[in-house]
Amino acid sequence: MSKVLVTGAAGFIGYHLCVRLLNEGHQVIGIDNISTYYDVNLKYARLRQLQSQEGFRFARMDIAECESMAMLFEAESFECVVNLAAQVGVRHSVQNPHAYINSNIVGFMNVLEGCRRLGVKHLVFASSSSVYGANTIMPFSIHQSVDHPVSLYAATKKSNELMAHSYAALFNLPCTGLRFFTVYGPWGRPDMAIFTFTKAILEGKTIDMYNYGNMKRDFTYVDDVVEGMMRVLARIPEGDPDWNGQHPDPASSFAPYKNYNIGNNNPVELGHFIEAIESASGKKAKVNFLPMQPGDVPATSADVTDLETDFGFRPAMCLEEGVRNFVDWYRSYYRV
Repeated sequence: MSKVLVTGAAGFIGYHLCVRLLNEGHQVIGIDNISTYYDVNLKYARLRQLQSQEGFRFARMDIAECESMAMLFEAESFECVVNLAAQVGVRHSVQNPHAYINSNIVGFMNVLEGCRRLGVKHLVFASSSSVYGANTIMPFSIHQSVDHPVSLYAATKKSNELMAHSYAALFNLPCTGLRFFTVYGPWGRPDMAIFTFTKAILEGKTIDMYNYGNMKRDFTYVDDVVEGMMRVLARIPEGDPDWNGQHPDPASSFAPYKNYNIGNNNPVELGHFIEAIESASGKKAKVNFLPMQPGDVPATSADVTDLETDFGFRPAMCLEEGVRNFVDWYRSYYRV
């Protein structure tokens, strides 16, 4: 992994992955379109941190731009590619569907084509726990089918998995998809629960809690996610010779393709999550209970058995410690 392309490098997970790769001595080419979906000042602040480190180069680029992406792959010899660039957000996809098709489908197609043409050794890409959609058997397992998405965002992530598998089958391009479960931590996105809750609590404002508080999430600390990604990135998937088309296992394939859940495997009620923020901030929350929003699911829970079996790793950051780390960062960054 002497040279790694990270798309979405100015994003939350992309930033943390780049830091880890650089600390381990890899060359990192980071690209990002600096979308205005949330505060670009936070993205530029992450980039300044990265650009201060040796071995990092950045280009402002949109993965949906076919010619620019083709030129990038022709100019560089990437051993591995990590695709984290995407239009994110379940609720946002209800009002802005075209942004998701452009970035998550067209953009991912350009990444796949670049990897195919240049013979990249391993493509690792971000999927999402959202692909489990209407599934209700918990914890969610990669051995379950995921054919009933309840948001366009989830549908685009499921599409990414199908697109990657087709390239693995047609062109022998090794691909690994990672289904992230509610990632949180320092430098996190302002549209995510921990950010909006912390901001509201510190400002004495009211928190909107959907489904009247009956929500559970498998909150996963960003350092655990990055550790899982590093282990996955270092192992190139191979086809399973025992895969059977008459009884197809969604978690396996004849092609060099794999999916893994990366979650804390310990779902938490939102009420307890808010209590952890209250404890870390020393302030009480004001809560406004609202009905379920379109595209949301009431609970998520990750089965990480395959991740543990294949890599000897399962995320395990204590929620209280992780939340405290975020609140400390938030206060420092925003000088609260």
